[in-house]
Amino acid sequence: MTLASTVPVAVPVVPSTSGAVPLAATPIPPDGFTAPGIEEFFYEPILFDGAFFAINRLALMMLMVSGLLCLAFGLGARRFTVVPRGWGQVIEVGLDFVRLQIAQDVLGDKGKRYVPYLSAIFFFILASNLTGVIPTISLPTTSVIAMPLVLALCTWVVFNAEGIRAHGFGGYLKNTLFPPGLPKVLYLIIVPIEFLSTFILRPLTLTLRLLANMLAGHLILALFFTGTTYLLLGYQDGRAYTALFGLGAFAAGTAFVFFEVFISFLQAYIFTLLTAVYIGSAIEAEH
Repeated sequence: MTLASTVPVAVPVVPSTSGAVPLAATPIPPDGFTAPGIEEFFYEPILFDGAFFAINRLALMMLMVSGLLCLAFGLGARRFTVVPRGWGQVIEVGLDFVRLQIAQDVLGDKGKRYVPYLSAIFFFILASNLTGVIPTISLPTTSVIAMPLVLALCTWVVFNAEGIRAHGFGGYLKNTLFPPGLPKVLYLIIVPIEFLSTFILRPLTLTLRLLANMLAGHLILALFFTGTTYLLLGYQDGRAYTALFGLGAFAAGTAFVFFEVFISFLQAYIFTLLTAVYIGSAIEAEH
């Protein structure tokens, strides 16, 4: 948005104890309220501007999430004991959730091999999602297509590589594209469908599911909190009663913050669960 020099900027802050996101520093245009849009996702480089490795706000947040996860798990591993306590116990609970509720439930005993990858995917997506409800950040890095797409492509490489490792290249293609027990004439229809589903649509659906949910959540929060800014501190035309609507928008935004936390966990779980399902289907002897 372009802001004239005569237009004030309102930056009310939500108390941190509420768990809500601080209201965005969104300028209030002279002609009324303007709802937030996708232009909020574009940021100029803040480091190494002009270089091919220039870093903008989103890239910096991705690096920070990676660094904090390495630090968190590193500290948990250092304090690991037979009966972990404190932070080590928190890490163990998280890893046990992925190991028992995802890897073992979907893959059985074979799931032990994939626990490290599934854990990395789950916790990285979860942390990236939760940046959308952290005060002063208020933007999930998974709401920009690059991050979900890279994660989906990593999963695509893993389940295809595991399928080839288990059956060989020819055997994997046979198991994937030629389901047993069908009349041969149906393979003219089934083979293109299976190829499209396994090798094209799976990474796309993983990408779009995560992207759409986090993008929608961010825009809803931005809408409510920007509306709060406008109604409470914007141009009221002498109508004090609009502050009541501002309080309503603030209450709704706060409620959606907690809902967005739930969605952050749910989307991390669904992405990781589907990854395990795809790996399981790739390594099975027959489909």
